[in-house]
Amino acid sequence: MKLLTASALALSVAATGALAESHAMAETSAMTSADMSAMQGDLIRSRDITGGAIYTTNAANDEGWDSANVYDQVGADWNEIGSIEDVVLSKDGQMVGVVAEVGGFLDIADKHVMLATGDVNLVAVDDKTYAIVTRMSEEQLESLEGVDEGFWD
Repeated sequence: MKLLTASALALSVAATGALAESHAMAETSAMTSADMSAMQGDLIRSRDITGGAIYTTNAANDEGWDSANVYDQVGADWNEIGSIEDVVLSKDGQMVGVVAEVGGFLDIADKHVMLATGDVNLVAVDDKTYAIVTRMSEEQLESLEGVDEGFWD
């Protein structure tokens, strides 16, 4: 009987700790409206990104690209090589990339390709619009697999 009582007590203490841990994790990962209100000015809407330009830094892939770099303006030596067609999210809500429209002229013979977040950096153009910069060249983007409507099915 002592063994049963001790086991029950140990199980209830362990379960309480596990419950408290999962509750704490849920609190830190769930954002509330109040949390988002407190972040006003630091949030970006997708419509402020889509339609923006894509630039290349004109640097080789091996010249120390860091996807964590923060740019506060478009570089004077960057070349515009496409536009941001869409923002791609995973089912758990994480941004995983952007769909870029590259090549072509006046929407004729253009191609849609997907760029992973590690290959791009967001750049504020002004207070309401954004662009993306990548180390990839226009030729490299055009050589990527196309992501037409059938890709998403």
